[in-house]
Amino acid sequence: MFDFEFANKEYLFLLLLIIPYVLWYVMFRKKTEPTIRMADTYALQRAQQTWRVRLMPVQALLRVLAFALLVLAMARPQTHNSWEEETIEGIDIMLAMDVSSSMLSEDIHPNRIEAAKEVAAKFIADRTNDNIGLTIFAGEAFTQCPMTIDHASLLTLLQNASAYVGSGAIIDMTAIGMGLTNAVSRLKDSKAKSRVVILLTDGSNNYGEISPLTAADMARALGIRIYTIGVGAEGSALRPVTIGGTTQQLMLPNDIDEETLTKIAKSTNGRYYRAYSAEDLEQIYGDIDKLEKSKLDVQRYSKVHDIYQYPLLGAIIALLLEILLRITVFRRIP
Repeated sequence: MFDFEFANKEYLFLLLLIIPYVLWYVMFRKKTEPTIRMADTYALQRAQQTWRVRLMPVQALLRVLAFALLVLAMARPQTHNSWEEETIEGIDIMLAMDVSSSMLSEDIHPNRIEAAKEVAAKFIADRTNDNIGLTIFAGEAFTQCPMTIDHASLLTLLQNASAYVGSGAIIDMTAIGMGLTNAVSRLKDSKAKSRVVILLTDGSNNYGEISPLTAADMARALGIRIYTIGVGAEGSALRPVTIGGTTQQLMLPNDIDEETLTKIAKSTNGRYYRAYSAEDLEQIYGDIDKLEKSKLDVQRYSKVHDIYQYPLLGAIIALLLEILLRITVFRRIP
């Protein structure tokens, strides 16, 4: 492949100076020429112009050409000889995120759900070749965003996800099996060779018609790998709770079913992770990012050639030719 570009493109704006010069030459040059007063010009009206007179504008043309070529040389034209072959095989990923009220616990700053969203956003931004979707679940599960390569829209929908506290939008329970089933259903028709669910929760399954292990069996049968993340500190955590129409901060015990999350991951050849902090979450997503890399075969060859010498040489030749013509063929007296 042959590519052409300028290393210093900003110098090309100097070419705009040619416009006022051409306007001056066309409109005002004759007013600066030497003149001879004559009593009568009748005898000269029918006189034919010599070839020297007709070719006088060649000098101005050579000046413009020399200036233009000098500007092009200053802009440093370069050529690139490059050859590249690239094969990209993307991975289809569904993020399944718990949005029950317990995700508002503040043992991870500022709270669990905001920390999880921030780290997930970085993960998405780094997976430019992958289809990624988002499932949210509490007592029910919803597809917040189907799998898409439009990561800007996905990130917007991720930021709009929030924990449901007393809003009545969905039941404030934790239906891990339902969330996992929703994510798996989005991947079952995928043609990608690698399909992954990343399940994040801070609780244990206490609602829904489908158990987490049943959903894991469905994923295993479809060849879908599941990474599970249990988020939250040991013991208790401060959490906003709505009582009698008012929100109070209470210390409530954490209830992460690590055994089930481990079984889900193990049965699908995935891994279980425990996150006690935002730093842990970032490290976990980084680990998954390394494990689930897209296939990328690239062969690349590139060589840069500076070719400013050619317009510079052309500018010198044009300038010397203009000077030579001015002192010989187009010499004026006075």
